[in-house]
Amino acid sequence: MGVRIATILGTRPEAIKMAPVIRALGASPDFTHTLIVTGQHRELLDQVLELFALKPAHDLDVMQEGQQLDEILTRTLARLGEILRAERPDCVLVHGDTTSTLSGALAAFYNRIPVGHVEAGLRTSDRFQPFPEEMNRRLADELTDYYFCPTPGAAANLRREGLADGEIIITGNTVVDAVNLVLEMKPEFPQATRDFIANFPEYVVVTTHRRENWGEPLQRIGGGIAGFTRANPAVGIIICLHPNPVLREGLEPLVGELPNVLLTPACAYTAFVHLMHGARFILTDSGGIQEEACGLEKFVLVLRERTERPEAVEAGFARVIGTDADRIMHQMEDALAGTRSGGIPPRDTPNPFGDGHAAELIVEFLQSRLGQVS
Repeated sequence: MGVRIATILGTRPEAIKMAPVIRALGASPDFTHTLIVTGQHRELLDQVLELFALKPAHDLDVMQEGQQLDEILTRTLARLGEILRAERPDCVLVHGDTTSTLSGALAAFYNRIPVGHVEAGLRTSDRFQPFPEEMNRRLADELTDYYFCPTPGAAANLRREGLADGEIIITGNTVVDAVNLVLEMKPEFPQATRDFIANFPEYVVVTTHRRENWGEPLQRIGGGIAGFTRANPAVGIIICLHPNPVLREGLEPLVGELPNVLLTPACAYTAFVHLMHGARFILTDSGGIQEEACGLEKFVLVLRERTERPEAVEAGFARVIGTDADRIMHQMEDALAGTRSGGIPPRDTPNPFGDGHAAELIVEFLQSRLGQVS
């Protein structure tokens, strides 16, 4: 039967980053793998499951309109407990910092099943930055047995917190594995995006979705983008919108009528990676995009006050700029000039998030620790 591994995920970023691990587990005769999805991001999650041919054995489909974080957690936790008691895996894998991560780790702990946390150890040291992700990952790490850290800095965070009783393994980030896979695929862009790029071959990709940036910060972000856009009418701005209507409602009145701005729904992951690959630079509050950009050798302006990916900043691939409108506009001007001149990001700098073999290291570790149970 092999070593029984269950993976729990619920969002598009989790599916992207766990796809290489799931594929590596499936390619090994030593493992029996069960995929459990919570459906926390329904439409976006399904895109990635289809892309990487991932077939869930259990789909909780917890998504409800207007749901609160505590409601997601309690519904998910109860369902996951039932499934884990029926499946009895030898180890449960969770990823990152979502509500699905926390509920998966807690359900495994309650059933005395070892937890492997992929992308363990990331910290901003501010429990509300980002919210609720910072506390989700801290709490999940308290429940973890095997820490799969993307960088030495993440491993050092765990040791400072006294969590070295678990086994800490530095693997690199699995998103590098995923980006390498996707770059070999042919993208299918929506017609509106193809037309826009034809008119604005020099463009910037923008995403924002963090809860702490809703409301007034989002207004400032829109104001900064609008200022840059009016000053640079030949540069296109492609804003990829998260499905939450809060984001379109906040940005559309500020930038929606500008001729060199395209507001577009989040596209399929293959198209998005290739879209970033062709961009002059990227403006985002996403953590995962900071990592993806390093693999694509793209410069990122981070719309946050602090980042749990300091390695990207230290390597010269990212700059944390906050949400002040004037600062955003000036930093975008600086990034445009720097990327045009070739000064940023730095050339020939190793990717701080690894070499694209993280999934292999994770699977090799699981075999070495759990092989005796097969």
